[in-house]
Amino acid sequence: MLRAVPGPQVPPEIADRAVPATVPGVVHTDLLAAGLIPDPYLDDNENRLGWIGRTDWVYETTFAWQPGDDERVDLVCAGLDTVATVSLNGTEVGRTENQHRGYRFDVGALLRPGANTLTVRFDSPYRYAEAHRDRLGDRPNAYPEPFNFIRKTACNFGWDWGPTVVTAGIWQEIGLHGWSVARLASVRPLVTVEGDTGRVELHVELERAADEPVTVHATVADATAEVTVPAGERTGVATLTVRDPERWWPVGYGAQPRYDLDVTLRAADGRELDAWTRRIGFRSVRLDTTPDAHGTPFVLHVNDVPVFVKGVNWIPDDAFPTRVTRERLAHRFDQALGANINLLRIWGGGRYESADFYELADERGLLVQQDFLFACAAYPEEEPFRSEIEAEAREQVTRLAAHPSLVLWTGNNENIWGWHDWDWQEPLAGRSWGRGYYLDLLPAIVGELDPTRPYWPGSPWSGTEEIHPNDPAHGTMHIWDVWNDDDYTKYREYVPRFVAEFGYQAPPAYATLRRSISDERLAPDSPGMAHHQKAIDGDLKLQRGLDAHLPVPADFDDWHYLTQLNQARAIQLGVEHFRSYRPVCMGTIVWQLNDCWPVTSWAAVDGDGRRKPLWHALRRAYADRLLTVQPRDGGLALVAVNETAEAWHAPATVTRIDLAGEPRAKTSVDLDVPAYSSVVLALPAELVRPDEARRELLVAEAGDSAERALWFFAEDREIEWPAAELDATVEPVDGGQLVRVTARTVLRDLALFPDRLDGSAQVDQALVTLLPGESTTFTVRADAPLDPAALTARPVLRCVNDI
Repeated sequence: MLRAVPGPQVPPEIADRAVPATVPGVVHTDLLAAGLIPDPYLDDNENRLGWIGRTDWVYETTFAWQPGDDERVDLVCAGLDTVATVSLNGTEVGRTENQHRGYRFDVGALLRPGANTLTVRFDSPYRYAEAHRDRLGDRPNAYPEPFNFIRKTACNFGWDWGPTVVTAGIWQEIGLHGWSVARLASVRPLVTVEGDTGRVELHVELERAADEPVTVHATVADATAEVTVPAGERTGVATLTVRDPERWWPVGYGAQPRYDLDVTLRAADGRELDAWTRRIGFRSVRLDTTPDAHGTPFVLHVNDVPVFVKGVNWIPDDAFPTRVTRERLAHRFDQALGANINLLRIWGGGRYESADFYELADERGLLVQQDFLFACAAYPEEEPFRSEIEAEAREQVTRLAAHPSLVLWTGNNENIWGWHDWDWQEPLAGRSWGRGYYLDLLPAIVGELDPTRPYWPGSPWSGTEEIHPNDPAHGTMHIWDVWNDDDYTKYREYVPRFVAEFGYQAPPAYATLRRSISDERLAPDSPGMAHHQKAIDGDLKLQRGLDAHLPVPADFDDWHYLTQLNQARAIQLGVEHFRSYRPVCMGTIVWQLNDCWPVTSWAAVDGDGRRKPLWHALRRAYADRLLTVQPRDGGLALVAVNETAEAWHAPATVTRIDLAGEPRAKTSVDLDVPAYSSVVLALPAELVRPDEARRELLVAEAGDSAERALWFFAEDREIEWPAAELDATVEPVDGGQLVRVTARTVLRDLALFPDRLDGSAQVDQALVTLLPGESTTFTVRADAPLDPAALTARPVLRCVNDI
């Protein structure tokens, strides 16, 4: 059961009330299940629930126990959120103050036969954080919340895309563990491969209940190893050598074979005391930052192959972690793979993800970049934080060592940049801000515990304190001036070595809005819409983007379509530009893949799991073979990028046509793009100089590729679009409907939004430009057939020139 500790902020209907508690879980989800609070994700309910984070909470349960033969019985707490006092039968057994690590308490002396009572009291995260802030002196951060003074998911305290829902609770498993003689306290496999030899250097740490020799036995593939840990010692190392292992590869580069690594601990008499198993993969990973003519590269090599990172940033998929199931993660990973993504960066304001997350990444070949959990703030280095952070980092580096998908540790998100550029130095007045973590403590821990993987002190980071951390020519950079201050065409002014964050906003799907916002009439500034826009001046920035490129929306339906379109165009332009500079630029990580609730944000997949048009644009921009028209040296060029192991040979054409589809000029070239490379072909002057800029465009096509590259000489708001004319038919098929559209005029960025008719509906493509006489087919899947007339009419079927 769950109870609120009495206080003036606690609503009377909850004070002194016992609420059924689900474990794992958090207070919010229990109160929600009991019908005691409104859903914090709907309308502005979040505002009425701030008292939860300022309240102390008590979980209590009674359980039966009978003594056995175990020499030790521990209470194992995999995750407590966050400031907890744990008591058994009225006696305190321990205290915790870090959500990001587990705890284990010896409770054998306190257990009694029959009924036992376990109590976990959680103190208010706000009270704890504010007390440390007052004791140590405030530190700058991006939001007026004390998240940098508690080891807890930072975005619980609100972000420019997230709600303020400051949680408390037993958020991971809790239970008793009985054992004798010794147990495996930690198992840390360091997996390497060189040539035809795979190697597992297995580091084992023991906890003992008896001082006698024990034996660690390990097997993987056909290899076995054994090491005896003598009495009085607690560590051992066993080495396993595997001949000709199949290598694990990122998606798009090869398969993902994995091997069972089994470890058992035995007593001197042969009894099995403990066991541990994981699936590992043999692969090498290194980071190339050798200075070159362009500055300092940032190139990830897997199995000695340089990988162009087609990445997205990952935030917690729900503010309430126990709602993120393995099935939900698998669906999100399918969405990432469907958009041709090969890397997920776990952002430093969230949490270390579940075992399911990393196992699914291993299985599917999605690379993982893991931030240590620091974001957008100056963090104190005094106690108790330094010791907590060291313990947390040691636990997590050890926990994740077995996963081949994990290829990079990063010290923090934007904190070194913040110290340089966000006016921190004067208010800090010499106080600690985290530098010692990022440049000393964390690299030392990774170097000691996980030398098989590279560590990078921050995102962004130039590679040295002598160069500005966000210098485009050195290391990784973030590009946020575009969203905050400039038009998205400014992406073309950057030729970075690696872009670890850049993004552009749009509202979520219409069905997501309608589920979460009850405004009688939706408008960009209606109360619910305004509450679900957390970015500073977010709507003004959306409007600035529309004003620069698109026709004036006549109503909310226009605004919704055009803002989603503008987000997709902005990111597609950025990604294609950066990829066109391969190999100078060797990676882009778009902000962001997912949302944790229904909100206007930078995500490609909204808080209800629906794909925005941006997702479809990412699928095109991240295609293994990309054809794009790019400005170069005062003219235009055709750029072909080949991110496959096979050379790309294909005839290509570039045609300048008018809006009626009539050709004005044309050129043909033979593409010859080696594996993992790009070519740039300057286009002749007669192609790039239109007769009528407002009525012409370039169309580039290569071989039998289904995708084409387009270049418009004017913005949509200036183009003399004909009124949209089309023929549309709807045909039922098993499990859905086919919507076939034939253009009688040019149709710019044609899109279908079937979720407006049924929230379950999905469509397979979006933002298709058709020339007169061309056709395309949309496949719609829904729980029930949709009305054909509504499916082929505004506002479900849209294009730019119907505005």
